[in-house]
Amino acid sequence: MADAAARSQHEMTVCNSCRYCEAYCPVFQAMEERLTFTSGDVAYLANLCHNCGECLYACQYAPPHEFGIDVPKTFSALRVESYEAAAWPAFAAPAFRRPWMTTAVALAAAALASALAARTLWVRDDGAAISAETRTFEVRDTADFYGVIPHDVMVTLFGIAGLFAAIALSIGYRRFARSITDSTMPGRKGPPSPLRGFGAASPVGAAARDALTLKHLHATGENCTDAEETRRPWRRWMHHCTFYGFLLCFASTSVAAIYHVVFGWVAPYAYTSLPVLLGTAGGVGLIVGPAGLFVVDRRRDPALTHPSQASLDSPFLAMLFLTSLTGLLLLALREKAFMPSLLMVHLAFVLALFVTLPYGKFVHGIYRAAALVKFRQETNHEATKA
Repeated sequence: MADAAARSQHEMTVCNSCRYCEAYCPVFQAMEERLTFTSGDVAYLANLCHNCGECLYACQYAPPHEFGIDVPKTFSALRVESYEAAAWPAFAAPAFRRPWMTTAVALAAAALASALAARTLWVRDDGAAISAETRTFEVRDTADFYGVIPHDVMVTLFGIAGLFAAIALSIGYRRFARSITDSTMPGRKGPPSPLRGFGAASPVGAAARDALTLKHLHATGENCTDAEETRRPWRRWMHHCTFYGFLLCFASTSVAAIYHVVFGWVAPYAYTSLPVLLGTAGGVGLIVGPAGLFVVDRRRDPALTHPSQASLDSPFLAMLFLTSLTGLLLLALREKAFMPSLLMVHLAFVLALFVTLPYGKFVHGIYRAAALVKFRQETNHEATKA
């Protein structure tokens, strides 16, 4: 992270001398607690940044000034480099620089895996082959997804992909957390455990509240900037739609798993059932949110974001949007003859999304959460010391 870190260290030194933006967001509050800036310091500050853009337009040293201070853009470049530095396995780090290629390769592999999984039902137990026409007719009348891909095969396939994503994300988080452990305020012997306490007043509880409410996404009370003196709430609202839509879809899948494993209730479920209601609400959120963020990002001042960060956004938003769109279409058209084909398309998007989670914009939420916890730990420490 040498190049971006060096520029970030320079900019933070200038900002620490000026301090005009000290009330804008946690970045400048954390910055003021430091006299010098290590690579861990600037990685921490970069992931604490929510890219509201307020500081750029307030800065007297911003371009075209010879100092060329552009904190949002520099930090967005450093965030991508921090993702690469923490990636597991390490050889996958270049995926952050080629997001569209990574997504395309993952989608092609997922489509092949989905098609091969569906082929497991193309032969009867007695060895006799089933024609595509007969098989389509058999599953059409019952809207039986497991008649296309067996439950055990589906669970195994997505269990492996989900486990891989969870391991990769966990290792990446630990690597990032270690990389910012040298980001310690003067006078402290070392950072406290990042998982100490979960109450509302604890660092973790306070950080969770910040993340769930997007408290800092609109700086000091104003909405995020699209351009100088232009502020709108859309970016925050679309983030909420995306985040909570994702959580609702996860809740839907979890409830469906409980229905199947615990109660023996096999899908498809009624349109009024809890898994379907949760999934529908989540799917709508994951259509509105990503589509809205795509539009908002296109309208924002390009000076706020480095191209390496901007290139990560579109593939991730596209995958979320298409996964949700195909899921809702599958729900609405599950009685149709083409349901098996639509199911395989949807599962291919879901599988590719799982595989690419550790190597795309999704990690931003995890690393920023870690930075928020650290910020709240430092804030608590200062309050206790006072």
